[in-house]
Amino acid sequence: MIDESTVNHVARLARLRLTPDEQQVMREELSGILEHIDAIRAMDLDGVEPTTHVIAVENVLRPDVPRPGLSRDDALREAADVVDGSFGVPRMD
Repeated sequence: MIDESTVNHVARLARLRLTPDEQQVMREELSGILEHIDAIRAMDLDGVEPTTHVIAVENVLRPDVPRPGLSRDDALREAADVVDGSFGVPRMD
């Protein structure tokens, strides 16, 4: 189990002010995380491909296919101000 000084050091690095009860909870949680890491290190993972997701993820969006957009005239039709074929915008000072 992680000692109190390590929890205090990590809390200070994270700029956290922990109560004694929170320190105990953090101590238990950090110890549990390290136990999981030790269990993973003990496994034989030779030949196992690194993954970013547990299950296969694929793009569920529509294909990105170019298609015609608005013409310049259509886009500028409702503009309050047109300057040199572009939207005119008041200067911000």
